[in-house]
Amino acid sequence: MKRSMILAVVLLVCVGNLLIAQDPATFKVGTVTAVRGQKVSGTIEVPAGVDAALSIPVVVVHGAKAGPVLALVAGAHGTEYASIIALEKLIEKLNPAEISGTVIIVPLVNIQSFEKKVPHVNPVDGKSMNRFYPGKTDGTQTERASFQITKQVVERCDYLIDLHGGDLDESLRPYSYWVRTDDEKLNAVSRELVLAFGLDHIIITTDRPKDPNASVYLDNTAALRGKPSVTVEAGHAGTVEPEDVNALVHGCMNVMQHLKMLPGTAAGVNRPVWIMRIIPVTSEQTGIFYPLVKRGTYVAEGMRIGYVTDYVGKLIFEAHAPATGILLYICAVPSMKKGDTIAYIGGLAR
Repeated sequence: MKRSMILAVVLLVCVGNLLIAQDPATFKVGTVTAVRGQKVSGTIEVPAGVDAALSIPVVVVHGAKAGPVLALVAGAHGTEYASIIALEKLIEKLNPAEISGTVIIVPLVNIQSFEKKVPHVNPVDGKSMNRFYPGKTDGTQTERASFQITKQVVERCDYLIDLHGGDLDESLRPYSYWVRTDDEKLNAVSRELVLAFGLDHIIITTDRPKDPNASVYLDNTAALRGKPSVTVEAGHAGTVEPEDVNALVHGCMNVMQHLKMLPGTAAGVNRPVWIMRIIPVTSEQTGIFYPLVKRGTYVAEGMRIGYVTDYVGKLIFEAHAPATGILLYICAVPSMKKGDTIAYIGGLAR
């Protein structure tokens, strides 16, 4: 066979293999390989390192028709139950025959937190699983998991929603984050996403890290890679109230309608309350906390919002609102240590 013919055959084989690898009829994440019209579950495997391996559950709903790839992630904090249950319900609800595009669903990242009922952190290494992106292969379990999610989920999607909710010690009212970057086109798209989702209080965030190699948060990791993303919060004090779960389920479906992945028109929100900054209130003493106001309350600067006593009931600290705004969340349990967060107050746009 002539050299030119051999080269032609090799070229055809290479092109054929490339087309197979990029075949839009199949979609792979972790152990999952889904063909069009399939809903398939599997895992994202985090290899063992300085500590144990981890298998993170993942579902791919590969729509019958072509379209964008939307990633939905919950359970970075494993006791923010409403967000986890919302994605469990969404997995059941989504029918690939009705979908244009692909949905990657990661319903529970922090499995050890969920199983051991430990708020805020991964009990394996004591780290928050939404503070170590984009992760690294030689770190602790949280860092290795973050690396795999960055590679398997963030880099595979076109849009991303990070779902959260009030942890065991947080009495939280629903709100979402609109992360603003230096890319105004990206900002415009993510603004439309957060409006389509439909929560009526939106925090404008402009202080996320700018380095894609030290992005810290999941939403910021996506944004710094050109993927419009939003973070949403609904749920309080570890509860699974239907109104919180439904708000998250319907919000995800609203976004899918907005992206033309599902038929219908997104309900969304037209006139949200825009929150320009978050003002934390922390305790100056260790003791027993007593709240005086509820989540969602509008407070005036100087207003007394709670107090701390010692373990025999003596008043040792009074918490006052440092600014006027809305109480985004307040501590939901009596346990209080010096330096702990008592509340977050949202400063409203003027």
